Amino acid sequence: MNYTRVALAAVVAWVVDSVYGFLVFGMALSSEFARYPSVFRSFDAVNALLPLLFGASLIGMIALSYIYAKGYEGGPGLQEGLRFGIVFGIFELFAISIPNYVVYNYGRKLAVETAVAAFVEAVIIGILLGLMYKPAHGRTAAAV
Repeated sequence: MNYTRVALAAVVAWVVDSVYGFLVFGMALSSEFARYPSVFRSFDAVNALLPLLFGASLIGMIALSYIYAKGYEGGPGLQEGLRFGIVFGIFELFAISIPNYVVYNYGRKLAVETAVAAFVEAVIIGILLGLMYKPAHGRTAAAV
């Protein structure tokens, strides 16, 4: 495993994910979140917790990059990353988005919007990891 590339892929994914999160969840969906003030924090309250958000998401991207590298099968990065992103997105949808809708008191419209946004986010992250990660010792499909 190429730990330098795992770390680099994690940092790139973290930066892109942070920008995506701000644009989609922080800006585009903010009015929907605001409709449920008893469920979601205000924009100002979230801003006060940004160091925690960024630190946690960086650690999450490091873990996800490691998982990607452990499962790397030697194919082209774009294809490997796309497959990984789709599987990650399916996990996110069924293990996080749908259970959140069941547990938290917010509307179906916001549930669908956030689920779609999170799935797209997972696919983007997967593609980035696929493009950024390069195995150590020239591991290829033939070597697998």
